[in-house]
Amino acid sequence: MTKQRLIVVGPGLMGLKHIELILKNPRCELAGIVTPEREVFNDVGERLNVPLFHDLEACLTTLAPSGAVISSPNEFHYDQARLCVERDIPVLIEKPITSDYEDAVRLVDLVERRKAKAVVGHHRAHSPLMATAKAIIEEGRLGRLVAIQGSAIFYKPPEYFDAGPWRRELGGGPILINLIHEIGIMRTLCGEISEVQAIVSNTLRQFVVEDTVAITLRFRNGALGTFVLSDTGASPRSWEQTSRENPVYPTYPDEDCYHITGTLGSLDFPTLRLKSHPAPQAPSWHVPFTETVIPVVRQDPLERQLDNFLDVILGLAEPVVTAFDGAQNMRVVEAIRRSAETRSLIELKD
Repeated sequence: MTKQRLIVVGPGLMGLKHIELILKNPRCELAGIVTPEREVFNDVGERLNVPLFHDLEACLTTLAPSGAVISSPNEFHYDQARLCVERDIPVLIEKPITSDYEDAVRLVDLVERRKAKAVVGHHRAHSPLMATAKAIIEEGRLGRLVAIQGSAIFYKPPEYFDAGPWRRELGGGPILINLIHEIGIMRTLCGEISEVQAIVSNTLRQFVVEDTVAITLRFRNGALGTFVLSDTGASPRSWEQTSRENPVYPTYPDEDCYHITGTLGSLDFPTLRLKSHPAPQAPSWHVPFTETVIPVVRQDPLERQLDNFLDVILGLAEPVVTAFDGAQNMRVVEAIRRSAETRSLIELKD
């Protein structure tokens, strides 16, 4: 079996994780690393016995890799992805796809015009939990979707802000840092979002930036949603503390962060507790639900994401998260930010 030769652009925290996954996967090998000219990165290539480049274009010309993983700071994503796409080199771009929605639209247009192979690194979409929940909904076991209630509530300690004082300023709050993950989940499970309205508060921390957000959403299929996001609430009701997929966080296996409701039943997520009225039983609040916990075989979503990228390179599969998906997630987050600023409902038109 010919191994796919991958490069990693940006060996920071996420880049090093990608390198670890590439080295473990028998289907690929690490061909090189692109990094800024900083002393802290000087020994990375030597340690891993791969060439180190300070210029992406030179790396692409020299190595002609099978694919590129872009995990550099957000502001470099557009230019680096464009270089790869224009050379017909498949890309896995860490989220967010670019640093702003306008660049995301330009990149999507380029990807579509060149029929390029591009995957965006919203790795939660690769979770077996997500695949199982999506299948339950698509099979019609909930009936027609009615509503989704979600939350990402956690307490970020003072040292989090001391380590990055920019997190106290505009652009450093949970809307721009944390919300894009949740928009990806809700779009995956419930479809495209057509309207959003948000209110924010900074009452508790008294920073310039928000610490708590309440959001209402309308989906194109008619379903409605509510979502509460806070980095100052001591609660386990977030993906990090309910999914049991990131060992960095303590977990609470009986807690959920989403409740999805349809005309025939409801699903708690990620515990996958299904309460339904299977046919021929007509749904009624006087009739007891049939209750089931749906089994799931767990696997690291980041491993599954890399396998999807390799399949995309080989033409064996389509991206689980496309460049369009990455741009749409940004578009919704931007609309929520504008809604909070203007205190108005924002429509997302086709």
